[in-house]
Amino acid sequence: MSKPVVLIAEELSPATIEALGPDFEVRSCDGANRSELLLALADVDAVLIRSATKMNAEAIAAAKQLKVIARAGVGLDNVDVQSATQAGVMVVNAPTSNITSAAELAIGLLLATARNIAPANQALKAGAWKRSKYSGVELLDKTVGVVGLGRIGGLVAERLKGFGMKVIAYDPYASPAKAGLVGAQLVGLDELLAQSDFITVHLPKTPETLGLIGEDALSKVKPSVRIINAARGGIVDEAALAKAISEGRVAGAGIDVFVTEPTTESPLFEHESVVVTPHLGASTDEAQEKAGVAVAKSVRLALGGELVPDAVNVSSGFIAEEVRPGISLVEKLGRVFTAVAGTVPAQLDVDVRGEITQHDVSVWKLVALKGVFTDVVSDAVTYVNAPVFAEQHGCVVRLVTDPDAGDFRNVTTLRGTLSDGTVVSVSGTLTGPKMVEKLVGINGYDIEVPLTDHMLVFEYSDRPGVIGSIGRILGEANINIGAMQVSRRGDQAIGVLNVDSSLPPALGTEIATLVSATTFTAVDLQE
Repeated sequence: MSKPVVLIAEELSPATIEALGPDFEVRSCDGANRSELLLALADVDAVLIRSATKMNAEAIAAAKQLKVIARAGVGLDNVDVQSATQAGVMVVNAPTSNITSAAELAIGLLLATARNIAPANQALKAGAWKRSKYSGVELLDKTVGVVGLGRIGGLVAERLKGFGMKVIAYDPYASPAKAGLVGAQLVGLDELLAQSDFITVHLPKTPETLGLIGEDALSKVKPSVRIINAARGGIVDEAALAKAISEGRVAGAGIDVFVTEPTTESPLFEHESVVVTPHLGASTDEAQEKAGVAVAKSVRLALGGELVPDAVNVSSGFIAEEVRPGISLVEKLGRVFTAVAGTVPAQLDVDVRGEITQHDVSVWKLVALKGVFTDVVSDAVTYVNAPVFAEQHGCVVRLVTDPDAGDFRNVTTLRGTLSDGTVVSVSGTLTGPKMVEKLVGINGYDIEVPLTDHMLVFEYSDRPGVIGSIGRILGEANINIGAMQVSRRGDQAIGVLNVDSSLPPALGTEIATLVSATTFTAVDLQE
């Protein structure tokens, strides 16, 4: 078999290639060259990018086999996540790879603005000794306002506390307890603007944060304030900041990011009190290596059919090791459910019972949906687009848990209500040290048969000779029975047969007619 193809569209560290390992065919292209990129994407399974490669709807459509877009960094401005999700393409990034580098750069910019390091350096190199002109301010006992107390903002707060600064923070999603852990006090934005001697921004770029530090905010600050933005361009309004500096309402700034990048022109460049860098937040050897290795590992997982818990467009969350063996079982139960029901449910309950409920099993909702839709839609169903198909088909899924599993250590039931009110259910469990996947219930009938590639499920009026008749027909068709079980409820019975090969539709019709089956389903779980 040919190896999955991984396209490296930008320069990444050698450690990234090592982390991929020998199981992939690795190709390279210049992702910034549009025509070269579109051509190279035609038959690849994964693409690794940084910031220069634009994976928009056009690029995603050109990559017919694409399963993963891996951004070796944090920002996803260059990835159309919505188009990727619709196409079932997983998007992964490295959200923690550059947090130390970004925090350290923000502090570097803050120090540079406090002590006029950049203009003093430039003047001295130009032959001018200007000690008095470039006098600065100390950080000790000053107040720094941290706007956004996420991972990077938290690191900045911790480090600036070490300089003897008073740290206040604005973050509507942070708790006082979290702020206290990094030595910060939570305040409102207006209070932060009014009190701060330094303001450092650490927010994601969203419609809500765009222009947050603009003309209105800058009218509320001290004239001695210095503003740092090493987060995302556009959160600080560059024109408004330049105007405030010109009018003496802001003392200085340290800016690493811009609304348009790359850029060599900005009104901020006119001011000696502004230190600027060309988006260097993640530009350290350590951050680049961490990012590359992290996404390479995610690619390995994704192309191996595994869930990637921190994928951007997969809402799975942390998956405990105890939960992972059940993923395959629940997906197969989803496929059995659809085969038995013959349609998609309006509501699907994922009912999990037993010791496993001590762990977070919410990922099984996603896995069940993947199974339910695998044999329903013509497009490839993935952990990414399964919720999209559910929404399109009006299928609502919910999780029900109970620590009491009755006769089982653990048992999972998919119980679906169809549009006509009919309720269909299938149950499964894992047994023994080898964690054998078994089907243990269908529509209230108790059974116990292995979940195999090919199964026949039929309900009928219980009477002698039915199983013999089915065995004869299958034998004449040279289809071997691997295992079987019959379960009775009153004068009705259900039979489940494990067979060694798939059943031709005409043969299924013949069997159903012969035994007057009220329902007859051939379940094919073979990939």
